[in-house]
Amino acid sequence: MTNPPSNPRILVVTPEVTYLPDGMGNLANNLAAKAGGLADVSAALVSALFEQGADVHVAIPDYREIFSAQLAPILGKELRTIQSKMPDDRIHLAEDRAFFYLHQVYSNYGGENIKVALAFQREVINNIVPSVRPDLIHCNDWMTGLIPAMARQMGIPCLFTIHNIHTVKTHLAHIEDRGIDAAYFWRHLYYMKMAYEYEETREANPVDFLASGVFAAHFVNTVSPTFLMEVVEGRHDFVEAPLRQELANKWHSGCASGILNAPDPSFNPATDQDLIGIYNAKNHVAGKKKNKLYLQKTLRLVEDDKAPLFFWPSRLDPNQKGCQLLAKILYQIVSKYWEQNLEVVFVASGEFMKHFREIVRFHGLENRVAICNFDERLARLAYAASDFVLMPSRFEPCGLPQMIGPIYGALPVAHDTGGIHDTVVHLDTKTNTGNGFLFEMYDSDGLFWSINQAMDFYSLSQKVKKKQIERIMAQSADTFNHAVTARHYIDLYEKMLQRPLVMPPDPAKPASGSESLRLGEKE
Repeated sequence: MTNPPSNPRILVVTPEVTYLPDGMGNLANNLAAKAGGLADVSAALVSALFEQGADVHVAIPDYREIFSAQLAPILGKELRTIQSKMPDDRIHLAEDRAFFYLHQVYSNYGGENIKVALAFQREVINNIVPSVRPDLIHCNDWMTGLIPAMARQMGIPCLFTIHNIHTVKTHLAHIEDRGIDAAYFWRHLYYMKMAYEYEETREANPVDFLASGVFAAHFVNTVSPTFLMEVVEGRHDFVEAPLRQELANKWHSGCASGILNAPDPSFNPATDQDLIGIYNAKNHVAGKKKNKLYLQKTLRLVEDDKAPLFFWPSRLDPNQKGCQLLAKILYQIVSKYWEQNLEVVFVASGEFMKHFREIVRFHGLENRVAICNFDERLARLAYAASDFVLMPSRFEPCGLPQMIGPIYGALPVAHDTGGIHDTVVHLDTKTNTGNGFLFEMYDSDGLFWSINQAMDFYSLSQKVKKKQIERIMAQSADTFNHAVTARHYIDLYEKMLQRPLVMPPDPAKPASGSESLRLGEKE
């Protein structure tokens, strides 16, 4: 007698997550630790899998200090007791004091990050994988970069997702001193020099965590199809040669793809409680005016609901985000459209902030340009108040503001690169296509041209603008969401496993509401 078929078991290994479904374990929604978009994608994917009835498990570090801040009424000792009585939980907390007392996911010190990453991976390799016995492991970013090598050695299919082009390097000796039996899978790791013998490699040949994850994984994805191709084609000199070469190898082997991230579902102007007035695609004109006037008053800008408002939502990083391009032409832009009261609002932190403040002070632009430190509530209000979102990034592994902006009716003005290329199409009112304004040459002239294109659109009749923005808001809500992103990952899982994640109901049994359909099927 054969055993009945069972759903393949998926283990998602991630250093950060925004939320988890209630049914996955006690206090699941309170175990949140976020540093960036990886947390949102992990949450969406795990939730989609769980809701579809897939046998999904998640491994995350036990950030006791971070979790306790969200669980003030529950003492740490009581929390441990509650969790210990939940043997069927699908949430597996990696235990180590290396991350018990952290106040944020990543440290500003490289050595501390390596220590945390090794502690996390040791617990996954030594305890969580043997306990869960997964059929597929999904690892995310450099903090999980050693696990694909272990999975390769054990014959477990492994997907490795690159969210950020950041890596660390250390020796096998250091890895083993932290309790990981790297000798078991050392041949599947990526070293800075060719490795022939274990003993001579152990203390003299550093392991690259991110390149190792790509090298050993059965399948790899980045968070933008275009950015993947840009790396494979060698168009970004900041991507280290080992990573570029290994991604190229995976691509040419048919084992790499790009899957776009998506904004958190709370970015919705119809429900966003941080707005002064909520609105939808149909009534966006009145809603955006209300938020614009409030933002202008709050930031002491000229109060004019007809003033074109440009919003800078990204960190002020000149290496990636292109803020120096805007600095070069900021006065030129504001002065050209002075009579129309053009305004620019920054809600972003970063080293370049002081340069913009000096420009504003020198030219006396205080009532036209507002420069604010990043604040989540203010940023959401700015999306709702603005007409355009500025994203002149030199490169963009994915990017989220160019997706969030159109959902709120703020059209991106952006450089045609990476994830921006995948999500923004130059607007053409005659054909009712596009959702923003793109420039191809990465320089200030290109940015100035695209801003002028945006202003040409802004000068059109209210009827034409309303029709286009209504279309863009509706299309963006349907396209830029976690359901779409999760569907792509689910398809990839099923491709790697060569079987469905959720087994169809047994025809011998009566159907019940608790039995899940195969992913993607309709009732």
